[in-house]
Amino acid sequence: MTSLPPISTLPLLDTEERARILDLLFEPCTQLHTLSVSLLHEQKFSSYSDLVDAVGQKLQDLRQSDLESDRKWLEAILSAHPRLGEKKVESEQSRQEQAQLNQGGSDEADKLADLNAKYEDKFPGLRYVVFVNGRSRPVIMDDMQRRIDRGDIQLEKQEAIQAMVDIAKDRAKKLAG
Repeated sequence: MTSLPPISTLPLLDTEERARILDLLFEPCTQLHTLSVSLLHEQKFSSYSDLVDAVGQKLQDLRQSDLESDRKWLEAILSAHPRLGEKKVESEQSRQEQAQLNQGGSDEADKLADLNAKYEDKFPGLRYVVFVNGRSRPVIMDDMQRRIDRGDIQLEKQEAIQAMVDIAKDRAKKLAG
């Protein structure tokens, strides 16, 4: 598995390498690169957790903006995460994190696919993002249904950002070099 370089070296890395670090912590996403690659060069962080918090704050700033362009930018970043239970998942980290969700019967897999579709109908432009953290498929599906029923897009964006932060911090711990 790939590891992260020492946090103190980030300002010295080239743009491509800083983007790769963001891809490892979050998911590959051009909009996230544009939003945050310079942050890794311009600001010194004492830990990857601090870096992830800074990116999370940038995402919250987008969420709170009144600009349509910021809303679309945030939605693109949140949608970079793969759908839960999807067979084709780009990043190795997501594949490992979702491994237990892909176990179980085809009925549960069909229900999860149906919930993904309902979620995306309820919240156009978003994907359901959650820190799985070992939870079972039924527990995740219950949470997904609860969030669909709640129907609050602003709260949904806030929870999705927090989930991305939690996922990135967990990845940072696992990838620490």
